[in-house]
Amino acid sequence: MENKKAILVRNLKKYFKKVKAVDDVSFEVKYGELFALLGQNGAGKSTTIRILTNLAVPTSGYVEVAGYNVLKDPANVRRNIGLVAEKIILYDNLTAVENIKFFSRLYGMKDSLIKDRTEKLLKLLDIWNFKDMLVSKMSTGMKQKINLARALVPDPPIIFLDEPTLGLDPVSTKHIRDFIIGLRKEGRTIVYTTHVLHDVELMNVDEVAIMRKGKIMAIGTLNEIKKHFKKAEIVEIETDRRLLANEVKGKIVEQEDGYMKIEVEDLDQFMKDITKLNVRIRSFKTLEPSLEDVYIEISEGNSPEEQSKTVSAKE
Repeated sequence: MENKKAILVRNLKKYFKKVKAVDDVSFEVKYGELFALLGQNGAGKSTTIRILTNLAVPTSGYVEVAGYNVLKDPANVRRNIGLVAEKIILYDNLTAVENIKFFSRLYGMKDSLIKDRTEKLLKLLDIWNFKDMLVSKMSTGMKQKINLARALVPDPPIIFLDEPTLGLDPVSTKHIRDFIIGLRKEGRTIVYTTHVLHDVELMNVDEVAIMRKGKIMAIGTLNEIKKHFKKAEIVEIETDRRLLANEVKGKIVEQEDGYMKIEVEDLDQFMKDITKLNVRIRSFKTLEPSLEDVYIEISEGNSPEEQSKTVSAKE
């Protein structure tokens, strides 16, 4: 598996009449990686996932999952994946265990194996005590945990999580986030779509792709993307007196007494200018742009055609 990609996507397109839901998207995911697909509602994330999981047919392009072509060998693709879709797929009139048992039997699993894996997963998700409760009586967070277990009982090597924490309270969100981190430690391949940037940074994903209007506008590690979109250095400096605007070159973002946050184009020149002043520096540090800064810049940027040069943060 070392040289083989868990997921390979080349020039993927999905058009609905005049709407380009997915517009010439390419990326790959290695086995054991946690890959995050970010974007606003309508960016094309869920449509991409639907194609990768055999729930939608592409207009054109090539997609391979677990070494199988999604169009030519869909049965083998489905045997190797688990999907937690944005919409919770459970029957309200069944209990948690009954739901999991029903869906697991569709994979041809034996009841003894279903029982063992169900107990293990529900305990990991801290919901074992509610195994016999009807889904109709559960909170959204509890339902999503059952939904996760349902997708994972067949023990798939590749897992697709489409907005798994959408609409959940902070406690449930943390439980699911921690559970995903645990899956990654087990060596699973995970594709995770979201617009909750905080989750992505906390989970320390291997690679991120940011989509806008059906296109991938940036792709790479978090550090690569931040570095790629870095236009200026943000400096936080504290001195023994207030610095005057004409003493420093840069855009002052924030200032109070001896503290200043400033955006500078040339850090070396800024430091030379500061050392010439009659001030004592109490603290100094540079700040990287946050994932939120990059995300907002892309989401509120120009058209995808005008931004096409930003597709790869590795360039």
